[in-house]
Amino acid sequence: MQNTSILRRTALACGIALLAAGSAFADASYPSKPITMVIGYPPGGSTDLIGRLVGTELAARLGQPVVIENLGGAGGAIGAQKVAKAAPDGYTIMVGANNEIAIARLINKSVKYSIQDFTPIGLVASQPMVLVASQKAGVKNTAEFIAAVSKNPGKFSYGSSGVGTALHLAGEMVQEQGNLKITHIPYRGVAPLTTDLVGNNIEYGVFVLSSGLPQIQSGKVIALGTTEAKRSAVTPDIPALSENAAFKNVDIGSWFAMMAPANLPKPVQDKLKKALADTLASADFRKKLAASGSTVMDQKVDPRKFIDAEIAKYAKIVEFAKIEE
Repeated sequence: MQNTSILRRTALACGIALLAAGSAFADASYPSKPITMVIGYPPGGSTDLIGRLVGTELAARLGQPVVIENLGGAGGAIGAQKVAKAAPDGYTIMVGANNEIAIARLINKSVKYSIQDFTPIGLVASQPMVLVASQKAGVKNTAEFIAAVSKNPGKFSYGSSGVGTALHLAGEMVQEQGNLKITHIPYRGVAPLTTDLVGNNIEYGVFVLSSGLPQIQSGKVIALGTTEAKRSAVTPDIPALSENAAFKNVDIGSWFAMMAPANLPKPVQDKLKKALADTLASADFRKKLAASGSTVMDQKVDPRKFIDAEIAKYAKIVEFAKIEE
């Protein structure tokens, strides 16, 4: 009996050793097949554009194809949920925006994942949003905007691309910081919002900078200010809202990060992080980002700490505005 017990223990130990060796070999050989990059939106949007740029660079650096899977719905949350539930082997990753990574769970009780279900690979890029006025509004700058809205609380409206989006939260932050009252009108995307602003059917709107630039440059809408703490290097002629004392604490942007499922083995993490870091250091990649209105984020910032701080910031806005889907 004693010999049998010893044999069993020996066999178990050998089995565990073989599994560990197999896992280590798999990590060392990563990637040995194509990688799927999930984008939680249809083709053509800012997240899709940045994801595809990153995917092309990763494929060249990792020596395996990066296959883009556009899985739209629920403001990016459907795609994010798929990644959260995927095997932590490095073959399912995502480039996501703050909407699905940091905001969705705050406003939608049906979202089943949290930030703890992901391994942050790295912060990729950011771009500010921009508060614009239609020609109908009759204002040309932030001071005139504040004066008009203060005199007529609740009379005017601003549009965003939907309830609980970063654009919506930016509009609510402007209201909170400026002690203003403006009615929020949620649209089903940027296109119908643009139509109503250009057609003078609504006074104000919030765009991601890259989406609003064509209308700003054509003079069809007036840029009142960008939403990050400092002016964007892409549009240095547009002031930041924070330059007005009433909005000195307005600092909210649209950002993108590369994420993988939680419990990703460190060797796999390290390979993905190295490939991403090399991509973001590329002058050609940065030039392509700038053309889309985005800039590479500070790579000295810890992704987990950054995202946790963003969630805390968004939670305060959601509570102020009582946003819920």
